[in-house]
This record gives sequence, structure tokens and C-alpha cells, in this order.
Amino acid sequence: MNQPSDADRTHLPLRRARRVDASPADLPVDVRHSTPPRPEAPLRPPAGAPNVLVVLIDDMGFGASSAFGGPCEMPTAERMAEQGVRFTRFHTTALCSPTRQALLTGRNHHTVNMGVIAEVATAARGYTGVRPDDCATLAQVLRMNGYSTGAFGKMHQTPPWETSPAGPFDRWPTGEGFDRFYGFLGGDTHQFTPALVDGTTPIEPPRTPEEGYHLSEDLVDQVIGWTSTLGALTPDKPWFAYLAFGATHAPHHAPQSYLDSYRGAFDHGYDEQRARTFARQQELGVVGPDAELTAPNPHIPLYADLDEDSRRVGNRLFEAYAAMATHTDDQVDRLLRALEEQGVLDDTLVLYVLGDNGASAEAGAYGTFNEMAYQNDVAMTTAQIQERLDEVGGPTAFNHVPAGWAHAMNTPYQWSKIVASHWGGTRTGMIARLPGRVPAGEVRHQFTHVIDVVPTILELAGLPVPTSVNGIDQAPLEGTSFLYALDDADAAERHRTQYFEIAGNRGIYHDGWTAVTQHLLPWPDRTYPVPAFDGDTWELYAPGDWTQAHDVAAEMPEKLRELQDRFLVEAARYHVLPLDDRQRERFDPRVAGRQDLVGDRTRMVLRPGMTRLNENTVLNVKNTSFRATASLTLPEDAPASGVVLAQGGGFGGWVIYLDAGVPVYVHNFVGLELFTVRGTSALPAGEQTLVLDFVYDGGGAGRGGTATFRLGSGEDAPVLGSGRVERTVPALFSFDEGLDVGLDSLDPVVAGYPTPQGRFTGTVHQVVLDIDPGAEHDEEMVVRARYRRQ
Repeated sequence: MNQPSDADRTHLPLRRARRVDASPADLPVDVRHSTPPRPEAPLRPPAGAPNVLVVLIDDMGFGASSAFGGPCEMPTAERMAEQGVRFTRFHTTALCSPTRQALLTGRNHHTVNMGVIAEVATAARGYTGVRPDDCATLAQVLRMNGYSTGAFGKMHQTPPWETSPAGPFDRWPTGEGFDRFYGFLGGDTHQFTPALVDGTTPIEPPRTPEEGYHLSEDLVDQVIGWTSTLGALTPDKPWFAYLAFGATHAPHHAPQSYLDSYRGAFDHGYDEQRARTFARQQELGVVGPDAELTAPNPHIPLYADLDEDSRRVGNRLFEAYAAMATHTDDQVDRLLRALEEQGVLDDTLVLYVLGDNGASAEAGAYGTFNEMAYQNDVAMTTAQIQERLDEVGGPTAFNHVPAGWAHAMNTPYQWSKIVASHWGGTRTGMIARLPGRVPAGEVRHQFTHVIDVVPTILELAGLPVPTSVNGIDQAPLEGTSFLYALDDADAAERHRTQYFEIAGNRGIYHDGWTAVTQHLLPWPDRTYPVPAFDGDTWELYAPGDWTQAHDVAAEMPEKLRELQDRFLVEAARYHVLPLDDRQRERFDPRVAGRQDLVGDRTRMVLRPGMTRLNENTVLNVKNTSFRATASLTLPEDAPASGVVLAQGGGFGGWVIYLDAGVPVYVHNFVGLELFTVRGTSALPAGEQTLVLDFVYDGGGAGRGGTATFRLGSGEDAPVLGSGRVERTVPALFSFDEGLDVGLDSLDPVVAGYPTPQGRFTGTVHQVVLDIDPGAEHDEEMVVRARYRRQ
């Protein structure tokens, strides 16, 4: 049964009229003598409202998928394109968290305070990482209108300082309108040992990599089970499923059979691939008839100029990306086939969004074996990657493609992820399917943006945009429904103006014109002379220039100034100002000035059972001196073994553990080096206090220090061993690998603990962590940023 047609859906939740029963004088004493009242109708949307499935792929450029002419075989996307409509001018924000928050709210990313990823949020309006309550999510609106709602996969919108067991949980997926959540909260995760959360509870993956586990397969299993259950229990109630894969973000992980299928497939190189992709795009009609392939990026070496080893390594890294893309697309196929078997596929609006931004060039010209390396401003050499080439794509790697292959995946456009000024960073493929409502086998060239998704879904479901939600007046939607374009391929576009900005890379679109300025490189480069904002060079592209191939700024300075002024108006309207191009130093909340769960505390008491604590929720031991004091009870029958305290994982982190009673400290420097300090003797049985003192060298970020073990906390406590750590992780251990007490969950900091998951064989009563209050957190990065301005 549907709600009454006169229900006011502009104020959510719906206000239901109070029941009017018979007057007390007319009520019988015995219920058997009364007429049973009719039950209240269950909450439902208007008749004909479809199910909604939004599938979002991570870090996939416009020219990556075969459905848009690219080299990554994605037959499901191709089949969907035959059954639906390809949007050829669909745009994102150029970065993951901003795009996701914009997609789910229908508002620009700065309006919803997600100007950057939440891990580097600040206190400035537009950048706090905290969605305002006057910008309700699509899930909230649909649920309050009678939909079941579920989110599966990457939900990189929860402020990281709110991801601990202390919450608050109102900005977790289940607090933002989703009845069901199964996935991960960070920017990326290991695809074979992911940091899974079920609802608000961290869980272990259901299988091991050796048992064939892969996150993408698990996510689709979860969606299939959820929709199947809903179909059995509430077949008259539509659902909204948001499936946001971790793929194809790094680490580029895929089953071995998929990796094998691409061996040698890209030996022609990325420059040739751009030409091949562009030719195929012209055949498919996904670029305009007069479109031109943009010139090679001068900051990326030509493929012909690479040495043979760099070519071999880069090709292997890209093979893993392509394998992951195909594997993910196959999982989408499994889901669509399951929905068909359930009898609901053709009643479901499917939006297949092939990229939350352009493909990522963040690893630089030669790629990396470990994404955490470039997150910490560390470039890996070709030789370092080549040593482990056969591991690429598997569980012991955290690999990422070179910039040249990323550029090829953004064909025919300039630049890549993070560079919000150019279409290579913002334009991705999108396919819509709904038989009977969406035409089959057609393309649409109207300008569309990720903020247009919410108004489109609401219009299709027959639902108004709410003016208040939970008693809070709502800010207006800033997107435009694109149903008009589905109805008429020749309709004039309605989304006429759109600003873009990420980290100072900025642009403005208006009636076909674009004015843009590339401010920062998308990869770390200490030699790059970042200009002051007023020193940026702006480019201008005319409406007929499909790919932004011909800069006409010099010929049309008045038009350029008009668009620059329009950008400033939009920037002021949507809280983009002040511009902020600070980089990895903002991982430190003291530098960034954002909310911080720890605040000014310099001591934290950690106890057994505390696990998977995001590094934004515990004391920051990076670039500073610290002390860990562990209160232990060690068994009498055998020397104790296992982890006392661990933070991070195999691609960056540190751990204190016992090996047959002997204390060991290991600092894992971004997977490149293990610095090990081992005690000289085993701890005796019984109640003991083990102290690790780490004295930081100082003088900048990522420097070394001296680690010393003591038995007891007094000044005269005997030394059990001491040693040097030459380098330390300066900015980020991991987006998702957390801190554990008494074990090392998920991907271990070091391999080969004496117990499974390093579970401690004695008892850890507590570990007291103290840090030096005078730490120089990331000072080197701050100084370098200031120096570049001079």
C-alpha cells in the first residue's frame, strides 16, 4: 500500500495524522464486540518508484573502460551501454571524498564541507570534513520516503576522528540514512585483507587470501544477499543500493587468473595507447566529431624515452590495474544477473559511474610498489619495484600505476585526478539503464555533474526535494536533474555553470566555455615551483574545443577575465575561499587546525580489546619522541610471545612484540626498510613492566631516532637493548590499518610473528603511551611549503 497521495513529503520524516477512534461512549468493553480498526499503511514512496542501484568505480578515467574506448575490458559496462545511455560529459570533483559527498547530497563539495579528503580537513568552512545537517543525504531522503537503503564498499566521508568506538556515529553510513552498511571507512584498503566494518562494528574478512578472498567479490555477495532478503520480506518496498568499490583505487589487486590474462598486453606503451583509445572513442561517438587528442603532458616522460626496465615495470603495474578493472566489472555482471534472477532488474534504475575522478597519477612517472610511499613523499625507484615485480597485483603488494599510464586512462584529456582544472581530472564515463524509461544504445552529450544524481533520482521516483529534514530547514539542491536529457538527446543543457577546485587547481565552466588553471602537480615533486595563487597561469577554451586542446587566453583576454570573475563569484557562494594548497603537512591536525579527538593530550592508556583504531583517534607518535609502558603478566610454563602494541601494517607502521620472551621493536618505513631493535635477553615470568623509549633525532619530518628497551619504569631500570632507527614514516602509516593492543590484525607490520596474528600468549593489562609535547610534527613539510612561495 502506498502513502496517501496528499502526504506532505517536503517535510521529513512524514508527519502522520493522529488516529481518530470512536468516542469512549461508543467503545464496547469486549474487543470481540467491536469493529477492528484498519492498520496504518506502511511507509512507501509513490507508486512506480523504481529500485535504485548506484555503482561507483574508484580512480577510473574517462578513457580507461572499453565502454568508453579504453584498454580495460569491461564487457558488463559495454552491455549496459547497449541497453541504456552513455553520458559523455559527466563530471566529478577530481577527488574521492568530495565527489562522494557531492553525489550523495546533490550539493557542491565545498557546500557540504568536503573541499578535500577528510584526513586533511581544516577548520575553515568548506573544508571541515563534517557534512552540515542542512544538507541531508539521498539515503536519508529515500529512507524517510519508504525506501530500504544499503551502502556497500568505500564510504570515505566519515570524519576520521569520529571513527573510533567512541563515535559519535551520526556521520557513519548508518547515521546518514543507510539501514545497512558493509564496507570500509578510509580512503583505500587492502583488497585481500580489508579493514571491514559491518554497521559500526569492525570485523575480520570472512575468508583469507589463501582461501580466495577478494573484497570486490565479498561486496557483491553482500548486495545480492541484502536485495534477495528484501525481495522475500518486503517485495512492495523499493530499495536504494550504493555499491562503491574500493577498485580501481590502489592497491591494484586482482586474482591471479586476471593478472595472467593481461600479461604483455600493453607492451606498446602509454603514448601509443592514447592514440588507440582516441581512435576507438571516435568510433563509439563518445567524443565530439571535431575532438582532438591533447598533446602529451610535458611533466611525464615520453614512453620512448624510458629505459627498458622502467617500461617493463610500468607495464606490469598497469596490467594489474586493468586486471582489477575487468575483475570488478565481472562482479557487476554477477550482481545484475542476480537481480535479473530475482525479477527486479528491469524495475531498477542502474547508474554505473566509471570513476569518482580521473585516473590517479599520484605515484609519479615510474609508479610504486607501495602507495603509502608516495603518501609520505617517498619515491620508489624502478630497481626497487623490479625486485618484487612478480608480486605486483597480489597480497604482498600495494601497487600503483605510473603517471603516463594514468594519463592514457584519461584519454583524450589533459591531466588526472586532483587536477580539477582540466577534464582529465574531472570527466568520467557514466551509464544509465532503466528499460521503458531510459532509451537503449544511445549517447548524451549534455554537460552533467555528480551533483545532478540526487535530483535525477528524486524526480524519477516522483519525490519532491525536502524543505526540512528532522526539523532542520534544508539548503537547496545545487544539481540539476538530467532526466530531460534522457527524454531528448537534442535538448539544450540545463547545467550551465559549474566551478571546480581541489588544492588550488581550479576552473570554471559556463555555457561551453572553460577557464582553468593547473596549480599543483598531482604527484609529489619537491623541485616543482608552486606559484602563489595570484601567479597562476590561466587558460581559456572555447565551446567547440571538446578536449581543451587549444588555449585561446592570449587572443581573448576579456573573455578570460569574465570567466575568472565568475569563478570568484562561485567560489565565494560555495565556500571555496580561502584557497588552501597545503599538502601532506595537513595530515597533522595541529598543522591543519581541524577537530582532533586527542586534542592537547600527551598521554593515552590503551587496554586489551582495543583494535583497529584509526591513527586520527590516537596519539600521534610520528616525528616526535615517545614512550610506551606496557604492564604485562608473562606465563611461567613458556616464554611469552606475540604483539604488545602495533600500529599500521605491512606498508608502513611500527610494532612492539615478544619473541620467546625477548622484546623486539620494528619500524616499517613505508614497506621499503625494516628497522629492528632487539632486546638482549628474555623477560622473566610473572608481572613485568616493559618500557620502550624512542628518542627522536629532531630537525624535521621523517628523521630517525634511538629505541631503548627497559625492564621497569624507574630511572635506574635495567636496559634490555638499544638501537638506531634511521628513518621514520613522516605523515601517514595507513588510511585503514589501525592500532591494535595484544595482536596485529589484518596486514601485519612484519611477517612471521611467532603466533597467529601475533596474538600475545601472556596478558597485556595496559599500555601507556606518552609523547613529547614539544614535537615538530611535519615541520619540514611546512617549511618547504613556505619556501616555495618565496
